[in-house]
Amino acid sequence: MSIKPLRGIRVLDLTNVLAGPFACHQLAHMGADVIKVEACNTGDLARQLGADQELNQAMMGVSFLAQNPGKRSITLNLKHPKGKEALRRLVRTADVLVENYRPGVMQRLGVGYEDLLKENSTLIYCAISGFGQDGPLRDLPAYDQIIQGMSGVMSITGAPENAPYRVGYPVADTIGGITAAFAVAAALANRHRTGGVFIDVSMLEAAMATMGWAVSNHLIAGREPKPLGNDNVTASPSGTFRTGKGLLNIAANKQEQFEAVCDVLGHPEWKTDPRFIERQGRLQHRAELKALIEDGLAAKSADDWWLLLNEVGVPAGPVYTVPQALEHPQIAKRGMVGTFESVPGVGRDIRVVRTGFKLNGETPTVDTPPPQLGEHTAAILAELGYSDREIEEHFQEKVV
Repeated sequence: MSIKPLRGIRVLDLTNVLAGPFACHQLAHMGADVIKVEACNTGDLARQLGADQELNQAMMGVSFLAQNPGKRSITLNLKHPKGKEALRRLVRTADVLVENYRPGVMQRLGVGYEDLLKENSTLIYCAISGFGQDGPLRDLPAYDQIIQGMSGVMSITGAPENAPYRVGYPVADTIGGITAAFAVAAALANRHRTGGVFIDVSMLEAAMATMGWAVSNHLIAGREPKPLGNDNVTASPSGTFRTGKGLLNIAANKQEQFEAVCDVLGHPEWKTDPRFIERQGRLQHRAELKALIEDGLAAKSADDWWLLLNEVGVPAGPVYTVPQALEHPQIAKRGMVGTFESVPGVGRDIRVVRTGFKLNGETPTVDTPPPQLGEHTAAILAELGYSDREIEEHFQEKVV
């Protein structure tokens, strides 16, 4: 039987697009009962986003499918008094609420943290925003690329000739989501807690928290981080190298690893070359060393060199495309990708990635596919004690 650390925990997911849905996606894989509270008619904007236009039109966009397996969906009109009352009833049954509206929106609707504490005195309320709940930028909208730019991430991404460059996936959104999930899990672990907890997640700060080495080089060493392309700022030869076929990442960060590279390539004289004999020298003469290494690597393919270098303790690996990475046995055989068959609203099987860890050797999974908009509205209202007549009235009055 798989381990579900959050079994019995109910999470209300009032989030859109990525950071919030990704946070609740992690909690669902841990066994939480995640109820996605969506706007009537439109739902999560991610339902309309993704590379498959037919799915976007069906309100089951790829971007939505990726982050919402294992959740149930209820639609609520939070501008309607009865919609607010339904949310309050939900809060009475919940342990956690996650939202990513701009600061102040929930309060203006009358369902902010202080309001909802009256319904549930131990509620864990997690608010995810671009800049946090206070400060001069609190009211500004923020998307992933905005945060990448303002955090400094883009300034150190790319090569000197083309930086600043955006990271190729929504890294700031994803980091914000994983930070929120960690904070929620930590709050749930505090078994001696007697009151509510307000978690304020700033995507800007969450992104910067992951930039420890780059930020510390400035804060402690007084050195402004610069873009180095695929080169490692701390070591050489450490980066991406051309081979006879394909690109190869080599991380020869230690002296013995550099010497092993020299031996594998058949150039032991590099070990005593005054330019390369010490770590600092190799950094100063990185370009010359890289040119020599690439000349040697031209004799074989990346796949050939990868095996030879790893055999002598030098971390190395080929540069894959996303499809190549997914097809590799290391991913394919460890349960990283899950399949849902004949998904309602999609009309075919879908495959999505799961979490990046195992518990007692098992990959955390969810049992149900991403929900259609409002798929569970009537069932959840019934769980909350609404009668069939009241549920029908809610639909007629566009409360749900």
